[in-house]
Amino acid sequence: MDHHYDPQQTNDYMQPEEDWDRDLLLDPAWEKQQRKTFTAWCNSHLRKAGTQIENIEEDFRDGLKLMLLLEVISGERLAKPERGKMRVHKISNVNKALDFIASKGVKLVSIGAEEIVDGNVKMTLGMIWTIILRFAIQDISVEETSAKEGLLLWCQRKTAPYKNVNIQNFHISWKDGLGFCALIHRHRPELIDYGKLRKDDPLTNLNTAFDVAEKYLDIPKMLDAEDIVGTARPDEKAIMTYVSSFYHAFSGAQKAETAANRICKVLAVNQENEQLMEDYEKLASDLLEWIRRTIPWLENRAPENTMQAMQQKLEDFRDYRRLHKPPKVQEKCQLEINFNTLQTKLRLSNRPAFMPSEGKMVSDINNAWGGLEQAEKGYEEWLLNEIRRLERLDHLAEKFRQKASIHESWTDGKEAMLQQKDYETATLSEIKALLKKHEAFESDLAAHQDRVEQIAAIAQELKYAVFSPHRCTARVIKKICDYSYQAWGGRSMGTFDSPAQRTEKLLETIDQLYLEYAKRAAPFNNWMEGAMEDLQDTFIVHTIEEIQGLTTAHEQFKATLPDADKERQAILGIHNEVSKIVQTYHVNMAGTNPYTTITPQEINGKWEHVRQLVPRRDQALMEEHARQQQNERLRKQFGAQANVIGPWIQTKMEEIGRISIEMHGTLEDQLNHLRQYEKSIVNYKPKIDQLEGDHQQIQEALIFDNKHTNYTMEHIRVGWEQLLTTIARTINEVENQILTRDAKGISQEQMNEFRASFNHFDRKKTGMMDCEDFRACLISMGYNMGEAEFARIMSIVDPNRMGVVTFQAFIDFMSRETADTDTADQVMASFKILAGDKNYITVDELRRELPPDQAEYCIARMAPYNGRDAVPGALDYMSFSTALYGESDL
Repeated sequence: MDHHYDPQQTNDYMQPEEDWDRDLLLDPAWEKQQRKTFTAWCNSHLRKAGTQIENIEEDFRDGLKLMLLLEVISGERLAKPERGKMRVHKISNVNKALDFIASKGVKLVSIGAEEIVDGNVKMTLGMIWTIILRFAIQDISVEETSAKEGLLLWCQRKTAPYKNVNIQNFHISWKDGLGFCALIHRHRPELIDYGKLRKDDPLTNLNTAFDVAEKYLDIPKMLDAEDIVGTARPDEKAIMTYVSSFYHAFSGAQKAETAANRICKVLAVNQENEQLMEDYEKLASDLLEWIRRTIPWLENRAPENTMQAMQQKLEDFRDYRRLHKPPKVQEKCQLEINFNTLQTKLRLSNRPAFMPSEGKMVSDINNAWGGLEQAEKGYEEWLLNEIRRLERLDHLAEKFRQKASIHESWTDGKEAMLQQKDYETATLSEIKALLKKHEAFESDLAAHQDRVEQIAAIAQELKYAVFSPHRCTARVIKKICDYSYQAWGGRSMGTFDSPAQRTEKLLETIDQLYLEYAKRAAPFNNWMEGAMEDLQDTFIVHTIEEIQGLTTAHEQFKATLPDADKERQAILGIHNEVSKIVQTYHVNMAGTNPYTTITPQEINGKWEHVRQLVPRRDQALMEEHARQQQNERLRKQFGAQANVIGPWIQTKMEEIGRISIEMHGTLEDQLNHLRQYEKSIVNYKPKIDQLEGDHQQIQEALIFDNKHTNYTMEHIRVGWEQLLTTIARTINEVENQILTRDAKGISQEQMNEFRASFNHFDRKKTGMMDCEDFRACLISMGYNMGEAEFARIMSIVDPNRMGVVTFQAFIDFMSRETADTDTADQVMASFKILAGDKNYITVDELRRELPPDQAEYCIARMAPYNGRDAVPGALDYMSFSTALYGESDL
């Protein structure tokens, strides 16, 4: 009976040269290596049955030791062998062995019992290789690869830390012996002083590895170092056989590697989660500290003394809103995203919810942020009102200075004249003249009375205004207010009983003309002074309507100028009439008009000044009109943009809300849709910046209202911040839903069902269910629960006690039973393997079995082990494993 070996069936990596019938050119060096290796390999198993072979092609000819070898390596019983010495008995036994090999799924090609019985070396080596391949190599599996590739990957993994070892094959990669030494050192570092080995001394390296393996690892010496070094390309089958013995010798370590992989996976999850927790705590602390520093600045409403200082405050606030606050808005959003992602990952990895430090909950951040926005609210409006107030005070002070200066010059000398007691010694004629003079003065005083009242009113407003003393002084205010009213009011000139004296008729006429001149000149002079004041008056306007009002008043004033000019000419006519009488009748006049100091030259001078001031006022009003037109353009420009941007923000908010609750397409479709939205939103930022620029121009122009829009810059800023936060938060929600779906194997249909149920009970359409909505939802799904059970469920879905259930928390709850997660017991069992079944583990064992960073992670966190079997430095892996799934503040 011929058996044929099928290399494709046994191992995908065998070469066609495995057809031993055709392989008649086996390299003598390879044959020698195979004979030695295969013999040693067979003896490593046969000695368990108390026997061995000396000559591989001779000792298997009767089939008895071949059957025994198969029984030892398989652990199974073969058919009873024939004990006869005849050729037929030997063929029968070999066939029984080949039949057993075939029963293990190996097809033997061109290997027949007769060739083995006849001692065919190549066929015998081929058969033994088939056995080695099937029973020593085929079941090696590393990361879903098997046999040759799996063994090679295992070697590469184990020797990776050794920089002078590069295993790429099963022939020349092993010639320098360092590969064998590295395998031993990796698993039993105490057996080899690897640091003393040299790449250029292969014989020493190979002999060291083979001797140590034989003495300490129970791996017989299967090759001679000289054979390997002396061959250009060592035999691949011999090397594979030898290496597979190392693999099996370290099979316990293989179990440890599997355990270590599980531990590494769990530790990686914890390390990532702890990093997220640290990041959250730091970000929360930094944000709260920034808020704590910023609120007092926004709450400080102490006014400055100058316009310049207040405008600097406004500039600082603009910088805060445009430069300093936006990154903090992003940080706050990122904080919430990190928190939500962390909680999702903790739920999915069977860990308890994260509880931030005292005062750093998301709700604490939100409360602090609310306090910030409350402090911010009205701050800009207060600044603008203060600037407007200071502008008005400056305007009033300037007006007061002008009016007070004019009035002081008028009052100069008046008090001295009134305080004279010249009437006490005067003649009747002089008394009469004094009475007329006083009458003329009272007429002048009456004309000034309105101006005094105006000055007093301005002084009163300045006095009670909250600002530092302006460039007018208390002395001037008091002098004007008190002196002007009291100086001339209560004087009684008394009555005189002296007999009247007759005067010449001519002098009487001149005297009457003088008196009439004085009475008319005083009010006209006062009118001109008032006109000069008004024409030079400073003004504050904030609208085109206001400047148009001033312009209309100015036009009305100009319309009165012809009548005023007629009055001027009439007054000058009185003076001319006196001059004619004097010239005509040669009257000898002593001095000038006793009733007034206002000369015709003074009247003409002031009139000329009034005429010059009129076009200047025209120019000032025209310039202000142009400025107000520019202001109106700024208002319209801002309004037009704000009226587009405001609704755009609102529309985007509504669209994002719709996307996040729709059930169209997969979660990935939603995510892509949202990311496109995010891109379009980010691309919109230049329009916001442009609006900020227009807003700055408006503030610098001291424009305080805008009838062209209901949107303020503050509205736009708040809306923009909410939009950025909402899109980022919504994207994060969908990403977390994908995490949950993938971790728990939820189908799209199930996800749609969850969404439909959630949307139905989200009665307020906020994207969240409140407690009562959630209770109704659970009842509709058949949950029959009391208060205690509902409180327990709420603690799961709302660990931060926000009073709402998000869609993410809802799907976590709905799918919580299906999670396939690691447990503390599984991790504990893995540590037990690494510890060699001990109840504790040592620092050396952790460093040997785990990657450096994870080993140090465990060493830093494991408590000392205090059991009876403890040794110095023993660590408690059991409490550590429990803590991984318990309190998350390791």
